Amino acid sequence: MALTFQPISHRTLPSDQDASGRTLGDEEIAAVTAALRSGTLTSTKGQFVSQLESRFAAMMGAKYAYACSSGTAAVHCAIAALDLEPGDEVITTPITDMGALSPILYQGAIPVFADVDPRTCNVTAATIADRMSDRTKAILVTHLFGNPCEMPRIAGLAKDAGIPVIEDCAQAFLSSYNGRFVGTIGSIGCFSLQQGKHITTGEGGLVITDDPQLARRMFLFINKAWGYGDQHPDHYFLALNYRMSELCGSVACAQLDKLPAVVARRRMLAEMLTEMLRNVRGVQTPTILRGAQHSYWKYCIRTDASLPKDAVLEMAKHLKERGIACAPRYIQKPAFACEVFARRKTFGSSGYPFNLARPEALDYDPARFPGTLAALERILVVPWNDLYDEDDVRYIGDAISSAAANLTCEVAS
Repeated sequence: MALTFQPISHRTLPSDQDASGRTLGDEEIAAVTAALRSGTLTSTKGQFVSQLESRFAAMMGAKYAYACSSGTAAVHCAIAALDLEPGDEVITTPITDMGALSPILYQGAIPVFADVDPRTCNVTAATIADRMSDRTKAILVTHLFGNPCEMPRIAGLAKDAGIPVIEDCAQAFLSSYNGRFVGTIGSIGCFSLQQGKHITTGEGGLVITDDPQLARRMFLFINKAWGYGDQHPDHYFLALNYRMSELCGSVACAQLDKLPAVVARRRMLAEMLTEMLRNVRGVQTPTILRGAQHSYWKYCIRTDASLPKDAVLEMAKHLKERGIACAPRYIQKPAFACEVFARRKTFGSSGYPFNLARPEALDYDPARFPGTLAALERILVVPWNDLYDEDDVRYIGDAISSAAANLTCEVAS
């Protein structure tokens, strides 16, 4: 399918990969300077990381919050806190970053992939229930792009089964469902402060919970299981050093002040683009469940059945030629198609922990994932930024509209 578009002016958009699209400023510089001048850069003796933890817990309405070195580390802390047995199963999504999956394998557990709703790209209570077995010991949901999963139903399913839910909120700061922030609805919430997230320290993570036992294990896991503050501390179990430095903590404290305004701005701009695209033939704007509030890490559109499946690739080409760094499909293949799963590339040639799994848990037949495949065929992930102005949003909207119009004409002809 080769299309001809009318030339339009090129606009340089703010990018979250550099200063043009980041809220880093004098506040962060002052905080880092204070950390450096203190001479204490380890969080075990400093003040900034502990301030971040207490302030984030208060913002989220959680009893406990701990900072760690990355979003992947946050998920690893959450999985480790459950103290799973080798071969236990964790139900999760095939449309996610590998950082939300590798911690399951490192703890000797088996990721079992549930299908997704192709409209939201999120797992649902029904798709999770379809994969549950007597070896299911946890559920890990990802609120993709900042769009909440149907947490009340998922939490209800988990409660009935007596298993915990971990919420991967790496892309979903201040997203909510029925007035509750995601990350506080399940047993543990995990967040990322990586370069491209709503707020950033370059790399960094946060975990929250209301459960004192889970909190204790996450605190220990971040600190090599060394019981800081205990009367007779020891290394109580196998764990890593996932501590955040005071330098990152100081930046995070300054960034946290800006988070509510960042999310509010992203929502306002997203509503503007949604209105622009409301009547554009062939394009579907984000599907948000009733009661949910999206925080728009990215803005994800779908091409509908009036356009061919490869239309999203032509649309992406059109946007990229205009400097809009979009991602067709988001990920090129479901997570289970990556070599770590498809070829069981883990610890040497052992196949561990896959060699402990039920055959059904490793059944990655595409026929079992119609929603996943349908979602990836038709989504286009558009970069989103709180430092866009309204002209930037109009520029993106016009580019999407013109691409859709030309694709529609091509189909008609």
